[in-house]
Parts: sequence; structure tokens; C-alpha cells
Amino acid sequence: MSPPVSRPGVQLAHKGRILRNTRRLVIKLGSAILSSPRGLRRQRIRALVRDMVEINRGGRELVIVTSGAIASGQGRLRLSSRPRTVRMKQAAAAVGQIHLMALYERAFASHGSHAAQLLLTREDFTNRTRYLNAEHTLTTLLDLGIIPIINENDSVAVDEIKFGDNDILSALTAALVGADLLVILSDVGGLYARDPQVDPGAPLILLATAPGESTRRCAGSRPGKLGTGGMASKLEAASVAASAGISTIIADGARERILHSILDPNTEVGTLILATGGRLARRKHWIAYTLKPAGTLTVDQGAHDAVVERRGSLLPSGLCAVEGRFSAGECVCCLDPNGSEFARGLVNYSDTELRKIAGVHTRDIEKHLGYKISDEVIHRDDLVVTRHPSG
Repeated sequence: MSPPVSRPGVQLAHKGRILRNTRRLVIKLGSAILSSPRGLRRQRIRALVRDMVEINRGGRELVIVTSGAIASGQGRLRLSSRPRTVRMKQAAAAVGQIHLMALYERAFASHGSHAAQLLLTREDFTNRTRYLNAEHTLTTLLDLGIIPIINENDSVAVDEIKFGDNDILSALTAALVGADLLVILSDVGGLYARDPQVDPGAPLILLATAPGESTRRCAGSRPGKLGTGGMASKLEAASVAASAGISTIIADGARERILHSILDPNTEVGTLILATGGRLARRKHWIAYTLKPAGTLTVDQGAHDAVVERRGSLLPSGLCAVEGRFSAGECVCCLDPNGSEFARGLVNYSDTELRKIAGVHTRDIEKHLGYKISDEVIHRDDLVVTRHPSG
């Protein structure tokens, strides 16, 4: 894995290649650039919308993932700090969301353009039918020349279904719509070699690869004052996007005409995180990064090697232990003999059934259960390797 690079000029060749093929991009706008403790930054929203309309009319399709509802509500409710309880966060989001979207609507309308709002929760991604419905809605809006604006549905979301921050939501959205580039705008210039709040002289990393441990070591976990994400969250989002073959640019959203600078092949700006390796099929990306595992399966070394090295299915003969309660069709983690996750997939049997056939040869499944649904515990088409031998 290539180490992060700060040398000037190193970003341009890669950026030019990516931009030549970029027709659809997802832009994530963080709370810190849209809001202050006093409320929304209206001029900044208008300036960003102006640039987005220009880019859209230049032939590129845009999907916006916005933060700012809770911060907007914080200002309108005159709260001295970000709400801490779930109830207050939901109330602030309910008050702030309508104000946030009203500002977007007025800003787009001033340019004779239209926007659309979608409020999503994790359940909209984990439920396959709702996932496909969201995809169809978004692609139809894009075909109509409308810019969709997405936010997490904070007013009803609870811990079990929250993304936690919109960085991950933006990466999942990029995979959902088949974007060519993910842009994450925050209150920092990008990824630095060291924490710039501690070391103001820390160099900006212009080019990195995802996923990579050397890249992650450069990130702290400190969240922003008005949001829930930090640089570690943005790198995780870049990793999720990279698995779908989508590169990411992290840049300072307060910089004037930042979107035009990002889309200028002759300008170095922010941190470009390259997607290396192949692009996961859409369904497999959904399994690996969207679904919440309901249990774990521990397998022997032979089963591990069959899945990782030979891209085979997981058979009951290699199953050693089953944990959790789940039904057929749910997502589970696959652990190697050392207890490390190496794959995820959709099981063909419930946890109760798997405990009965663990270690059993395929031909003997019916003898132990009285019936046989499938030869495989997880078929290779429903199985995604999440950690390779080199990783």
C-alpha cells in the first residue's frame, strides 16, 4: 500500500484521470461549513448552491448530502450548545430541517433551478426493497435535471438506525447512485500528516490510498463542535466509497469556489484518496457495508481458504461455531480460527439450523434437519470477502 504523499504536483495526474470520467458526483456538506452556534450561514449556502448550479449546467450530475438540521435547530431554539439527549436532538432536527431546506429551496430557485429533499435512515439502506426504491427515486430525479438533497432523518432516527454522521451516509449514497467521485467538504483543508490543531506546521497530505493503515494513522478521532464526525469518520467513508471503486476528495468547504477548484484538473486542493483495486458489485457492496450483522460464524482454516483464496461458497463442513440469533436471509460475519472477521454474507439457514449442521457434510444436511434448503451455508454470490490475506 502506497504511503500518503504531501509533495506538490503529485495529485494532478491522478486527479486529471478521475475528472475525465466524472459525470456524477456526491457532495457532502458538513455542519461546520453550513452552521455556526447562532444558526445557518446563509451566505455560504447561497454561494455553494450557486457553484453547484453552475457545475450541474456544465454537464455533471450532483447529489448533495447535507448536514446542518440539528445545528440549525440549535440556533432557532437558542440553545447554548449542541443537544445531548436523543429527544432534544430529534426536536432540534425537526425545527431545523424545515429551515435548512427552505434556504436551499430559495437559493436554487434564485438560479431558476430545482432541488428535491430525501430524508433517509439506515433502515432505508438495509431493507433491499427500500434501498432499490431510493435508487429509483434518485436516478429519476437526476434524469429530470433536479439536484437531490439528502439528509439523515434525525427527527425520527434512534441509535439502532442512525448513521451517526453524514460521512458514511454520503459514501453509501455514492455507491447507491453509482457516482464517479465523492467530495467531502468540512472545516479543514484535508488530511494532515499530524493534527494541525496541535502542530500548525503539519503538512497537508495531497494524495493517499484507501483503505490504508498509514492513512488512518494520520487521522484523529476528535469530532467537530457542530457535528458528530471527525477525520477518522471521513476516512472510513472514503474506504466504503473505495470498495465501490469511487475515489474521494476531502477539502475545506469554507474556501471560496471550492467546488470549481476541486473540479479543475490543474489545481491541487484538499486530499485525494484513491480507490485502488476492483469495484464490488452493487449487491455485494450492499451486503458488506450497509447491512448490520445479526450473528457470527466461526469457520476452520480450510473453509477460510476456500472463501478467500478460491472464492468458494461457505459449506457446513467448515463451520465450527455459531453465535447470535438470526433467520435465513440475514447478514452474518464470518470469523477465521483466530476470531478475526474476513467475510460477510447472507445465510441460507437460521442460527438454530446451523448449530445442528455445523461440521456436517453437505450430503448429510437432510439427515440432521429432516430437509435441505441449500448445499451452502452462504452461497458465493451472497458472500463478500472483507479482509484479504495482505490486509
